[in-house]
Amino acid sequence: MIALSLRFYSVCWWLALPLVLIRLWWRGRKEAGYRQHISERLTLANAAFSSPLIWVHAVSVGETRAAEPLIHALLKKYPQHHVLLTHMTPTGRATGTALFNNEPRVSQSYIPYDTLSLTQRFISKINPSLCVLMETEVWPSLIDSCSKAGIPIALINARLSARSLKRAQWFGGLLGDALRKINCVIAQTQADAERLHTLGAQTIIVAGSLKFDITPPEAMLTMGHQWRQQIGDRLVLLCASTREGEEALLLDAYMAATLDPRVLLIMVPRHPQRFDEVERMLEARGLRWQRRSQLTIEHVPSSTQILLGDSMGEMFAYYAACDLAFIGGSLLPLGGQNLIEALSCGKPVLVGPHTFNFKQVTADAITVGAAIRVPDAQHVFSSVSQMDATSKDYQAMSEVAIQFCVQHQGATARTLKLLSPQLK
Repeated sequence: MIALSLRFYSVCWWLALPLVLIRLWWRGRKEAGYRQHISERLTLANAAFSSPLIWVHAVSVGETRAAEPLIHALLKKYPQHHVLLTHMTPTGRATGTALFNNEPRVSQSYIPYDTLSLTQRFISKINPSLCVLMETEVWPSLIDSCSKAGIPIALINARLSARSLKRAQWFGGLLGDALRKINCVIAQTQADAERLHTLGAQTIIVAGSLKFDITPPEAMLTMGHQWRQQIGDRLVLLCASTREGEEALLLDAYMAATLDPRVLLIMVPRHPQRFDEVERMLEARGLRWQRRSQLTIEHVPSSTQILLGDSMGEMFAYYAACDLAFIGGSLLPLGGQNLIEALSCGKPVLVGPHTFNFKQVTADAITVGAAIRVPDAQHVFSSVSQMDATSKDYQAMSEVAIQFCVQHQGATARTLKLLSPQLK
């Protein structure tokens, strides 16, 4: 029955493929990367490897950043191996290029669409010693093809929210069968492990989040400090990784708030194809703003109210430049974005009511006093009004944020140890 379901799933992919490719081309209007390397998605231009290969799949930006410390650890422990890093999104691929541009043993590619024939062809070309899937990437055809080829599969830094579990149970038989074929499941938290077990995963080990092991790049910190010098002694609020619908709420709340005029708001939309859209929102509201990419003067004018973060791969620089960070994706029911990077830079964090994608780490950060939950956009700015970067409360939150991250480090070493038996 499962075999028939898998074949039906694969046929559905083939039937949908023309529409998928049209959508890919359509998205390329705003983000050119979607129109590049399309042949890789169809396994028409994937290279073969002569050296032993570890395949790591990280779908987009967050997963790619999380994979960074593990990939460096794998390269160090297995000097004879090459690493293939695959993605689904152009932003994920761009992030991987930025992180591993100087590493000759790391190659990149898009992952093929999840049909049996495409995944089988892809695996026969690259012939990996191990397939490592990041976080939520449970693809039935891919996993079946690896399993039949005798390739060990690991799902690492795995997470599954309660909401995602409900959606996944609609495909319970297919996903459950895929999870049972995975040799090694390493979850971020006990709650994630329990939900993955409910869905069908067998032996699961909890190792924490790899994201705590990410070291803020020195070059990004230096860049952020330079921006801060340009900004001066103004209090800086960063709205990081905002999603569609949130910018309007934040900008309207900003305009209604009674703020010190010296406060500078930096807004960084999560998706680059929306930079121009947010610019139009700023124009429509008559706000005084600048683009980060056009920041060439020695000082940011005191009249500038908002800095539009229209650059990729510089989030650590934005965190270094700010006093306080609001993490987007949490005002609306989108699940929130990663708050660990802001905490690792010692920045007090604000989050909205919807953080189910990072439920445990958010709750833990709030409990220890490194983060504050706000119910709506208005409270983002009322919190800013109460924040003084020189106050004892602010300094305490900053110190707690760093301590919180340090205490949760070590997932990379634990994950590497658990992967080692799969590579023997």
